[in-house]
Amino acid sequence: MALDEAPALGLVPQTHADRAFASIEHAIVTGEFQPGSRLGEETLAARYGISRGPLREALRRLEGRGLVVRLPHAGVRVVALDRQDLIELYEIRANLEGLACRLAAQRATEAEIAALEALLHEHAADARVRSGESYFQEHGAFDFHFAVAALSKSRRLEQLLCHDHYSLTRLFRFHTSHKPDRALRAYDDHLRISAALRDRDGELAEMLMRRHVEAARRELEAMGLPGQ
Repeated sequence: MALDEAPALGLVPQTHADRAFASIEHAIVTGEFQPGSRLGEETLAARYGISRGPLREALRRLEGRGLVVRLPHAGVRVVALDRQDLIELYEIRANLEGLACRLAAQRATEAEIAALEALLHEHAADARVRSGESYFQEHGAFDFHFAVAALSKSRRLEQLLCHDHYSLTRLFRFHTSHKPDRALRAYDDHLRISAALRDRDGELAEMLMRRHVEAARRELEAMGLPGQ
């Protein structure tokens, strides 16, 4: 896939490195590049029609996000995660996203909460969500969790949730989002969290988000890790 055919990810990539990062991240998250598979520079450069310099920058950024690893004598490979990685990431998510909800209830403006509600209405317009087939939100501003983190108005918290841990979170969430019964429950959870924010009930919003994230972890554990 050429870079000008990169999927719409909610944030508009500006440079060749940005577009390569977005395309490779999407391929990893959706399982096109399987855990443990080698990412050869020559192959990727030909696939995306990009020179080695921007490609290497994109790979460094993917390494920083935890999606790829560099192994001695083995090159760059897609990360392979174990059960402990899953538990730790979701423990962090439950606590940080719960805190983001509490802060958003205190700090978000009426217009910002209305925009969050409008985002959920937009999600509901997707036939896959209405049918319960899947509920995978695109990268960035179209993602409910991303939007709530931004409404916390905490720069450090937003950095952790929307940058440092975001790509790994998407990797796990892609798999639970395509479990039919999970899709409808996830959307209903989002509606309840949004209603708690509208009521300025930070304690309830935090509790609902924690439960939402913990339920996703349990379901993912029951399904088995991506690539296993």
